Amino acid sequence: MAYWLFKSEPNTWSWDQQVAKGAQGEEWDGVRNHLAKNQMQAMKIGDLGFFYHSLTEKAVVGVVEVIAEAHPDSTDETGKWFCVDIKAVAPFPQPVTLAQVKADERLKDMVLGNNSRLSVQPVTDEEWRIVCELGGYEG
Repeated sequence: MAYWLFKSEPNTWSWDQQVAKGAQGEEWDGVRNHLAKNQMQAMKIGDLGFFYHSLTEKAVVGVVEVIAEAHPDSTDETGKWFCVDIKAVAPFPQPVTLAQVKADERLKDMVLGNNSRLSVQPVTDEEWRIVCELGGYEG
C-alpha cells in the first residue's frame, strides 16, 4: 500500500462534500499538473491519502481511500488528463496544520512542507505514521 496527500480548496471541494459522497466516492478531477497526474497514475485501489484543506485552513482534515485507479478525467475534453476516485474513510480528530508539518523536524523532507503547491503528493510510510500521530488518528 502507498500513501498520498490530496489537496483541495474547501470552497471548491471540502471534506464535508467528500464525506457526503459516501461509499461511491468521487472523481479527483480537474488536476492539470503533469507531476500530479503521474502520481495518480501510480495509485492502486486501497491506497490511502490525507485530505488536505488548502488556502485558509492549510491542514490535513481526514483520510481517504483510492477506490478506482487512474482513468480519463471526465472534466477534460482533450483526453490527456487522468484522475482517480476516492472515498472518505475518517476525519482527523485534530487537524494537522502546514505550520505543524514545517515545525516538525521529522517531517523536514515531506513534500507538503517543501512544495505545498502540488495538488497530489506522495507520502512516505514514516510521514504517514507521524502525521497520523500528530492528528490523533489511529485508523
